[in-house]
Amino acid sequence: MITDTDMQHLRRCVELAAEALAAGDQPFGSVLVDADGKVLHEDRNRDNTVDATYHPEIAVARWAAKNMTPEARAKAMVYTSGEHCAMCSAAHAWAGLGRIVYISSSKQLGEWMKELDVESSSPINSLSIQEVAPNVPVEGPIAGLDDEIKQLHKRLHQKD
Repeated sequence: MITDTDMQHLRRCVELAAEALAAGDQPFGSVLVDADGKVLHEDRNRDNTVDATYHPEIAVARWAAKNMTPEARAKAMVYTSGEHCAMCSAAHAWAGLGRIVYISSSKQLGEWMKELDVESSSPINSLSIQEVAPNVPVEGPIAGLDDEIKQLHKRLHQKD
């Protein structure tokens, strides 16, 4: 069940995704929150401005692995604008992080790209988080906010 606190963190993910888009990166953002609801780390996609593997989900997983105990990581939550890709799902699982709440699914993103007539540039198959990390609790997509994420992707791919 999505709470008001969850929605606060998810709205921040939308803001981070918009920041990524404004900086020339794909619109994704993530927030790491501890068991008490305190934001510990956040980041945005930097796939064009740093390198193709700089996804915010990996950034928060790396930060957590360096700065949190295994027990704290297991109780932490990651909020994100889009469902983790296979690379990020694996990083999340290897870091031992807890619950993931995502706004839009990989399936939705694929549908949006078809609507926009955009071919996938991904070198990997699109897998759900559960296919890669079956023991991670997952919630999403989030109706309403997913429309905001869709609009960011439309802005990225529609040329004036």
